[in-house]
Amino acid sequence: MKPTGRTALNALKDAGLDVIGVGKINDIFCGEGITQTYHSDSSVHGMQQTIEICKEDFHGLCFVNLVDFDALWGHRRNPEGYGREIEKFDSGLGTLMNELREDDLLILTADHGNDPTYTGTDHTREYVPFIAYSKKMKETGAIENQDTFAVIGASSQSDMTF
Repeated sequence: MKPTGRTALNALKDAGLDVIGVGKINDIFCGEGITQTYHSDSSVHGMQQTIEICKEDFHGLCFVNLVDFDALWGHRRNPEGYGREIEKFDSGLGTLMNELREDDLLILTADHGNDPTYTGTDHTREYVPFIAYSKKMKETGAIENQDTFAVIGASSQSDMTF
């Protein structure tokens, strides 16, 4: 289903920036605002693709969906599998961070909660992570819990140069 209006992805693309989708990002947005897309076969594959993309000289956004966390482990309520997936992700995260340039911003988050220990297969209500990292960051700390995902979009766009 196409987005009901313009998205931040459209704004970035219209400003001449790259909007690279990894995983099912192109499907989620029906290609709207995407300049390049990479289908991934697994979360590990998506992480490998993301590392390779970070080695390239691109200007804009690389938007990644590591679907196995959600589809294979969260909705299936498999905490052991979820834990193993986090370990695989963590081993690739160090490599990814080493590829970041001085002006890159890395944001790790989720689009919804999905507690693998809860019953049923629907989304759950716990808070999602919001972890931001850049080599140019001067301070660290926690932000207060937010009532909206808008803080993620605002943080991403405020770092972009239009």
